[in-house]
Amino acid sequence: MNARWLGILPLLTSALLSAGVAQAQTTPVTAKATFAGGCFWCVEADFDKVPGVVSTTSGYIGGTVANPTYQQVSRGSTGHAEAVEIVFDPAKVSYATLVEKFWRTIDPTTKDRQFCDAGNPYRTAIFTHDAAQMDSAKRSLAALEKSKPFKEPIVTEIVAAGPFYAAEDYHQDYYLKNPIRYKFYRTSCGRDARLQQLWGAARQ
Repeated sequence: MNARWLGILPLLTSALLSAGVAQAQTTPVTAKATFAGGCFWCVEADFDKVPGVVSTTSGYIGGTVANPTYQQVSRGSTGHAEAVEIVFDPAKVSYATLVEKFWRTIDPTTKDRQFCDAGNPYRTAIFTHDAAQMDSAKRSLAALEKSKPFKEPIVTEIVAAGPFYAAEDYHQDYYLKNPIRYKFYRTSCGRDARLQQLWGAARQ
């Protein structure tokens, strides 16, 4: 290697390192939140509207069988709940804000049921990914117990997250792929009517 290249090499190395640092600084840091709120089509639709949410994935969590199918889960034999894994940007929306949103998109007073869907796969739960999320969720629950606009007790679980398995492709973004069927399902299931009854003005 001649002397000219020896002189240029440190400059190139420095430039490449600087570019790498700049890229690392501009790459958004994301985190995960996982919520079970009955039909995952509806949970996806609700959280896709939240500023700061990067993506949502419908799937199954909390069970004992690896890579379960929708048919297995819906029979209630695997222990999984329908859930949504949310990737979010903490610089734009906090985990605590997502938990607050979650409460107001579910009926937390019913065990193993959400609206017209009954069975253990439709239980409500917050699946936490670390100690900070567990603490935040529990503090949110304690505050909600004092301020809730309904008399019934809250039965939603707060548990540590285990393996999450993405649901079949046809379940992903169902509300966008099949808007008419989705709207009919959500309306006929009475989801929004019950949420309004539970939360009223506090729903927003």
